[in-house]
Amino acid sequence: MSNLISILGAGESGVGSAILAQTKGYDVWVSDYGTIKPQYKTELDKYGIKYEEGGHDESKILSSVKIIKSPGIADNVPLLVKASENNIQVVGEIEFAAAYTDAKLIGITGTNGKTTTTLLTHHILQKAGFNVGLAGNVGFSFAKQVAENNHECFVLELSSFQLDAMHTIALDYAVLLNITPDHLDRYDSIQGYIDSKFKVTQNQNAQQRFIYCADDETVASQLTHHTTDAQLIPFTYDGGPLEEGAWVDNNQINIKLNNPKTEFIMSVEQLTIAGKHNTYNSMAASIIANSLLIRKESIRESLSDFKNVEHRLEFVGKVKGISFVNDSKATNVNAAWYALESVQNPIIWIAGGVDKGNDYESLSPLVKSKVRIIVCLGKNNMKLHHAFRKDVDMMINASSAQEAVDLAYGLGEKGETVLLSPACASFDLFDNYQDRGNQFKRAVRSL
Repeated sequence: MSNLISILGAGESGVGSAILAQTKGYDVWVSDYGTIKPQYKTELDKYGIKYEEGGHDESKILSSVKIIKSPGIADNVPLLVKASENNIQVVGEIEFAAAYTDAKLIGITGTNGKTTTTLLTHHILQKAGFNVGLAGNVGFSFAKQVAENNHECFVLELSSFQLDAMHTIALDYAVLLNITPDHLDRYDSIQGYIDSKFKVTQNQNAQQRFIYCADDETVASQLTHHTTDAQLIPFTYDGGPLEEGAWVDNNQINIKLNNPKTEFIMSVEQLTIAGKHNTYNSMAASIIANSLLIRKESIRESLSDFKNVEHRLEFVGKVKGISFVNDSKATNVNAAWYALESVQNPIIWIAGGVDKGNDYESLSPLVKSKVRIIVCLGKNNMKLHHAFRKDVDMMINASSAQEAVDLAYGLGEKGETVLLSPACASFDLFDNYQDRGNQFKRAVRSL
């Protein structure tokens, strides 16, 4: 009988899965439709793992006992449709690796804020002396860490695509921050995307916790359809006090948990990450930290010395009185809304890229009141022009980060902020949002 596992996609998650599969005695085959980056080839060669690039050997892949797919590959690609017709199990890296670890699993999802919350939770646990891994959509491959390290817990950032490929995992702590329309190019409907996010609660039992934002209308209304056996721990901005959960009162975060019985208070002003959305992120991370009985002083210290993720409302510099902020990680409308809301100065907004079925209507009031000029950075900017041309003094197109920065600087006035917060994916002009943010920062520094 075949002992072959095929891995589709030779990026961080695929190569990590290959290493874990090999250490567990499987015959491993890695197949990438594109080209494999040199560092990943080096790693595959080091472990003696066979691979192909530039196409898929379909007959070999369809002779596998299991297929592990990269999160970027949709379930409806013909090869995976054939695999399921042949009753071959198709899973993601997270599902595969979780079967080989007894570590506590903390899974964090949401349309926005999941990277910040994941990094913040990891920071608190690490500072408190936990042997903790960081994985999922951030950090290094979960599977590779399971193969090579003996962590007592993992903090996993989970995208909807990763959740779609999870079936049997039960997370010890599942966090759902918010749900707004995103990735509608990949889902048939907004309900499909919502169902995907709620998979974070699947298989949870009464000893496990589901931590969620009670202020998010979609999350709150969908709780009736998505029932779970887990303990429900809500967090809210001004809906407190709660019998159990987290809330803000008098500019202080309050946390009250009944099992184990614990209370925690901290001033919002002590948080190093500003903005209402980051208060939500801090409440979610603090509920986990208090559940794990981490010392209150240690939690406070971690929340007040945490440095936020690169490319998320990152101040780049000031040139002749004009401030430049890199929010390249804002790949959807809601993330851009947070960014526009958080900037107090008049704004020159650099936006655009690959539209993911965006509805820009919710941004219109903020754009009217705060934005003077929009620089459109994308190959096709028609939708942006159509949405905002009546709201601003000027709209102008740019085809590179350098051109966008030069235009914004040339048109900018002292006291204004140039904000890169694209509300779109980056793949038309850049490798990814990091590449877009780095090119923006280089262009600013060249001024």
